[in-house]
Amino acid sequence: MTVEIGHFSLILAFALAVIQGSLPLWGAVRSDRRLMTVASGAAIGQLLFVVISFLCLMNAYIVSDFSVLNVVANSHSQKPLLYKISGVWGNHEGSLLLWVLILALFGAAVDLWGRNLPLSFKARVLGVQALIATGFYLFILLTSNPFERVFPVPLEGRGLNPLLQDPGLAFHPPFLYLGYVGLSIAFSFAVAALIEGRVDPVWARWVRPWTLAAWVFLTIGIALGSWWAYYELGWGGWWFWDPVENASFMPWLVATALLHSAIVVEKRDSLKSWTVLLAIIAFSFSLLGTFLVRSGVLTSVHAFATDPERGVFILIFLCLVIGGSLTLYALKSGQLQPGGLFAPFSREGALVFNNLLLSVSTATVLLGTLYPLFLDAVTGDKVSVGPPYFNGTFIPLMIPLVIAMGVAPHLSWKRADVGAVWGRLRVVSVLSVIAALVTAYLNSKGPVMAVAGVGLGVWLLLATLQDFFAKLRLTSLRAESGGLQGAAKRVRHLPKSVWGMTFAHGGMAILILGVTASSSWQTEVLDIVKPGDVLHVAGYDFTFTGVEPVAGPNYTALRGHIQVTKNGVAVKALQPESRTYFNPPMETTEAAIHSMPGGDLFAVVGERQTRGEAEGDRWAVRLYHKPLLPWLWAGAALMVLGGLVSLTDRRLRVGAPKKRMGHHGGTNAH
Repeated sequence: MTVEIGHFSLILAFALAVIQGSLPLWGAVRSDRRLMTVASGAAIGQLLFVVISFLCLMNAYIVSDFSVLNVVANSHSQKPLLYKISGVWGNHEGSLLLWVLILALFGAAVDLWGRNLPLSFKARVLGVQALIATGFYLFILLTSNPFERVFPVPLEGRGLNPLLQDPGLAFHPPFLYLGYVGLSIAFSFAVAALIEGRVDPVWARWVRPWTLAAWVFLTIGIALGSWWAYYELGWGGWWFWDPVENASFMPWLVATALLHSAIVVEKRDSLKSWTVLLAIIAFSFSLLGTFLVRSGVLTSVHAFATDPERGVFILIFLCLVIGGSLTLYALKSGQLQPGGLFAPFSREGALVFNNLLLSVSTATVLLGTLYPLFLDAVTGDKVSVGPPYFNGTFIPLMIPLVIAMGVAPHLSWKRADVGAVWGRLRVVSVLSVIAALVTAYLNSKGPVMAVAGVGLGVWLLLATLQDFFAKLRLTSLRAESGGLQGAAKRVRHLPKSVWGMTFAHGGMAILILGVTASSSWQTEVLDIVKPGDVLHVAGYDFTFTGVEPVAGPNYTALRGHIQVTKNGVAVKALQPESRTYFNPPMETTEAAIHSMPGGDLFAVVGERQTRGEAEGDRWAVRLYHKPLLPWLWAGAALMVLGGLVSLTDRRLRVGAPKKRMGHHGGTNAH
């Protein structure tokens, strides 16, 4: 009965989405207040019914209801509770239900926190949001019903892919979807603005917090997926330019550009048409990622579906959403008059340069991701576009972008003084060059790009701190600036957005240093060892002491024991595992990792390599030392912290300025 309740609730949510996507939009056209207010009730009701539907499916997983086909295909009675719950979204049908749940959640959030929005504009935003939801409800109900029954009822399920039975992958999809779906709000704001012909600083103030929230969630989701690949897949890498990885990275790049472009709209009333286009493109890339993962055109541990019929449905929906919104943009963008002028060397100019590089970078990733698919479809030829292409095209574009990130905060709006900016950044530039030269001296064999990477990371970190200290006037604690007491007061009153930018840019600098060092100077040893053998890696001694069998809740494992010492002092006992899961039968590798500020020690135990009883058992092992790799995760965490701190800024948290009497539309920016 619970399953039927979930299915019926999903149908009711679809019906409310149809109502929300039609009556409020018609009411906005006719200026009918009663029809426009329908959007609020429909948004809340839609969320309620989707929550009920999602909880019903989750209950089927928890109690192992194998009368539900989705549970049979993706669960097992012996799975730990966490993975029974995460199994709800660890498959095609359940992940789509999670998608519409988050979509309804964001719609209700706009209704709750968008009370300062003009009624007609709010009705259009919620109406567009509901039209997107309607497409996904149809997709679920017609092709991907998560509540489909199976008969006869099997005694056991087939289980979840063991690679997905991991905490990192349990939380990775929800955060990624929060980012994907969060960009739908920016899309809805953009379409509503085009319909009304209104894009101004107030609009930018409304759209920025939603875009920033989506960017934060996307950052967390990408970082969790990268972290999972690093420790779970056993190859020691954290990014491989996999097409599904790229599918999440491209909307992140566009969302980053959108955040910076919206600042120009808010501060200078410029780049309005471009900012609206970015909002449309950002969500379009989210839909593209959905198509790639669920159409069957990709084969990946991330890919959920291989049914061409589903792929055609998504492709049609994608064309309708993207094609319709771009057509509306083509018709209406001419009404968006540009605002104030600015010199090329200015804060606005730097942000335009930022947008240009991020856009071109996204285009290079898109080309490398889709080219093999197009070639296969047209000629049948199979080609692979891998890291050499992406590293060769993407990284050079990041170099000027990082330089601009360090310079931009020091520039004034409208027009900046070159001499004054150079005076502030002269010492930072010298120190960055020194850091690069020292790195080149210590690593005389290069590579050259790694030396440049260290210099860029140091540049961005020091330039960010220099800007932060300048805003606090900590570089001059004379009496006229209030000394330390005045500095402490300025720290308390510094806008949260400044703190957020400092954390985000500083986090990017730390991430660059971690990526550069771990990718360029890692030490790797592959060998076959027997108990008592010692391997030497980057000044550490790894003593292999043997392997023992262990039992897990739904797997058996061979656990290796490796004692790590340095100069005779114990550092860490590493215990990598090779696991064999029962249902479905599959072998996985569990790396053992010891993280230190200076880098990671990484160990993997492979298959037994017995060469004879006289020699005893021998095992394949893989050992790494990855310098500064923890800085990558620390940098990502700082970027997320920066986004969260910026969201606490009242101007962004509210998403709209306070009302002021006597101003048209009832609002004004303060």
